Amino acid sequence: MFLKKSNKPQNRIDSLIGAGTVIEGNISFTGGLRVDGEIKGNVIAAGGQPSTLVLSEKARIDGEIHVSHLVVNGSINGPVHCAEFLELQANSRVKGDVNYNTLEMHLGAVIDGRLVHSSGVAESGKTVELKIASRY
Repeated sequence: MFLKKSNKPQNRIDSLIGAGTVIEGNISFTGGLRVDGEIKGNVIAAGGQPSTLVLSEKARIDGEIHVSHLVVNGSINGPVHCAEFLELQANSRVKGDVNYNTLEMHLGAVIDGRLVHSSGVAESGKTVELKIASRY
């Protein structure tokens, strides 16, 4: 009857960028992407579909990130836009503003930028109009 909305990342990884791999250019993906290498470009989830990006301890991204779920244990140099759930593990290093809905930050994680909370209502452009109740 009631469905609990899960805001945790999915456990499914569809693609892998291995250690020692360097990609120069923007990446668009669906599903789950794990990065153990380096990306010099933007990483964006395609089509607004649920997406999970996982950065291992040795991973590095120099560019903007737009995903729904993000787990970071590596380095990001650029702004982060995470629509649902963001987990910053102990070895996380983020240099740039971080926009998030739900945040889990482990001891040792470092952010050199602003943390900006954004709820789903504000991002979707929906506003709630309140009307004064009449007594009669």
